[in-house]
Amino acid sequence: MKAELRSNPNSIPISNSTTLLNLHQNPLSGALKGCLGNLDGACIEKLLLHCANALENSDVNSAQQVMWVLNNVASSSGDPNQRLASWFLRALISRASRVCPTPMNFNGGRSDFWRRLMSVTELAGYVDLIPWHRFGFCASNSIIFKAIQGCPKVHILDFSITHCMQWPTLIDALAKRLEGPPSLRISVPSWRPFVPPFLNVLTEEVGLRLTNFANFRNVPFEFNVIDVPPLLEESSINFNYEFLLTQQNLVQEDEALVINCQNWIRYMPDKDSFLELIKSLNPRILTIVDEDSDLDSSSLASRITTCFNFLWIPFDSLETFLQKDSCQRMEYEADIGHKIENIIGFEGRQRIERLESGAKFSQRMRNLGFLSVAFGEDTISEVKVLLDEHASGWGMKTEEDMIVLTWKGHNSIYAMAWFPYGFEDKLLDHEDAKKLSIRTPY
Repeated sequence: MKAELRSNPNSIPISNSTTLLNLHQNPLSGALKGCLGNLDGACIEKLLLHCANALENSDVNSAQQVMWVLNNVASSSGDPNQRLASWFLRALISRASRVCPTPMNFNGGRSDFWRRLMSVTELAGYVDLIPWHRFGFCASNSIIFKAIQGCPKVHILDFSITHCMQWPTLIDALAKRLEGPPSLRISVPSWRPFVPPFLNVLTEEVGLRLTNFANFRNVPFEFNVIDVPPLLEESSINFNYEFLLTQQNLVQEDEALVINCQNWIRYMPDKDSFLELIKSLNPRILTIVDEDSDLDSSSLASRITTCFNFLWIPFDSLETFLQKDSCQRMEYEADIGHKIENIIGFEGRQRIERLESGAKFSQRMRNLGFLSVAFGEDTISEVKVLLDEHASGWGMKTEEDMIVLTWKGHNSIYAMAWFPYGFEDKLLDHEDAKKLSIRTPY
């Protein structure tokens, strides 16, 4: 836990606390009373766990009491602890509405999140706000650029939730390539997870803008949207990725295939099957970026603890440069709230946010027969330049198979690159690509 980082120096008064706690009758009263007057991050986390345990045991009275305490603490315009608590409270109330027969109505307890549609310009500002997304863009683009050196034709199969915001920077870099730019083709599936950020234009419009930019930079360019039909089975994750194998011209012999996965694989209900499909396409390189946290536990208490300590990071980082009443800040936090509600409020197929840590995912990749590609010093330098544009709390470290974005020393985002075992000869056809550092599984 990071209570020392999240501690609130000001005690938070709670109205009617004696009545709420019913100190002589409620077995939770001792724990709750211990938090009164000093509700720092650790105490808020303790309250959340008490509430979760009460809901798991269908103890409506205890859950209501803890929620009332949280309701007096949580504030969408307070400090990072209070703001984060407000979204956890919403998620718990959303869960309670399904597991408890008694209605629970508290301030800010609605679960009907507002789906904000952004313009392309607004989305650009969104990804620039903190390096949560740009870190992965920068690291992936750098290693992709190196991997395709000397390749006259490149095809990028892009699985991402950020609507192709990654690619203008790569197109610009390719336009400056000494041997001239390659012919570049980018393909995206028509399906994407129903998670923020949401865009107010069609993917085809995004592709048109990329095409215009590539033409301006004199990079031969083609953009394709792969129409993916839905699965017949009912599921919140309805991505029929096996349909990709039936696509004509998906993989062409004279093209270097790059597969890019940004905040995507967590939404695949069968990660191994998806990765095996990727492996069968024999990509020249596979880049993977995601949040470095374990949020796939069947235990609600475990998910609350991990989620609270992890998603504190963006809330705390926004505090360093945006006012408490900033609309931009509230909208960004609301998108995180969408994630919290899914992690805490749902189970089964409806719980689509199923993160696993970079270390666990790295082991999964090795087990499936992938070899990792280390990030070189040039990539490290580019990422450091990017982080210099943001608050001093952001940093970067190198771990086995990956580089990791940190906030005040705590892992937030990982980036890694892989290719299928047995594909070394094709990867190393070009002399420049030999600079890629390949880690063997032995």
